[in-house]
Amino acid sequence: MTTHHVIFWLLAQQGMGWSTPLIVLGVLLVIVGVFILALVLKFLNLYIQSLTTRAGIGMLDLIGMWLRKVNPHEIVRAKIMAVQAGVPVETRQLEAHYLAGGRPLMVVRALIAAHRASIPLTWNRAAAIDLAGRDVLEAVQTSVYPKVIDCPDPSKGKAMLEAVAKNGIQLRAKARVTVRANLDRLIGGATEETIIARVGEGVVSAIGSAETHYEVLENPDRISKAVLAKGLDAQTAFEIVSIDIADVDVGENIGARLQAEQAEADMRTARAQAEAARARAVAREQEMKALIAENRAKVVLAEAEIPKAIAEALRAGRLGVLDYYALRNIQADTAMRSAIAGGPAGGTGADSSQPLTGDRQES
Repeated sequence: MTTHHVIFWLLAQQGMGWSTPLIVLGVLLVIVGVFILALVLKFLNLYIQSLTTRAGIGMLDLIGMWLRKVNPHEIVRAKIMAVQAGVPVETRQLEAHYLAGGRPLMVVRALIAAHRASIPLTWNRAAAIDLAGRDVLEAVQTSVYPKVIDCPDPSKGKAMLEAVAKNGIQLRAKARVTVRANLDRLIGGATEETIIARVGEGVVSAIGSAETHYEVLENPDRISKAVLAKGLDAQTAFEIVSIDIADVDVGENIGARLQAEQAEADMRTARAQAEAARARAVAREQEMKALIAENRAKVVLAEAEIPKAIAEALRAGRLGVLDYYALRNIQADTAMRSAIAGGPAGGTGADSSQPLTGDRQES
């Protein structure tokens, strides 16, 4: 009998003398009863599962979850898994974690995995890890089965770590880091990227401290020991189990190349300095030529005053004719000696072939 049939039956009874309030009350009771029956039928399967597995979730709890916008299927499934595995978890904890945006099923699976592996993990810590955005199940699995991380990360586009020993030879190395998740430091701890960066730095530092590249090639484990001794897993979400050097290759002779480049730079500097010195010398030479020309001009000007002085001496009577001819003889003798010696002919006075005729005539 449906709700419509009940209403029609009540209306028919009204004609038999039933009052209107009783009819309305009856309709409401029927509607409520049908609604409750629908809810019971909706969650009947979940209730049976909870009842048979002793999960402890009743029908009212299921209806309450539905009213609180909680997924009853996920809560019931998580609670059944916890009960079957012997992990103590309360229903209200599952509901609270779901309402907080967490994944109850993932947390319960992580608790079960930790329980089987005898790893101490409480509900509060597991729920906090899940709410922090970490995969708590993967963390527990990594804690049970250590994870291998390549250093450097090939997905970043770099396949080898490059470092230079003290003798200038470049070495390319590749390391593999075995880590185990540390559940106590998973919240707030650094991720794999930090482990890769620290290990890469340690490998480069260990190679750089080697006197020659032969020491690294002979004992690659010295790199592992040096890196492990630095405690690179501090403040990280992992515990480093081991660091293994997977491959070491010899690269370029960086020291020789740097020395060649330095020599080339020094040669260019020396050339620039020599060119600057040459330019200064050329400039100085030009300055000296200009100074010589200036001094020669002064000498010519000074020599031009000699005939004037001789003429003035002849006029004043301070120089006689015999003295003048003696001076001319000395000039001629000097010019002859210079010609014999192959030098330019000349004298201290004016040109010998051009005597001061005017002055002599005046005297």
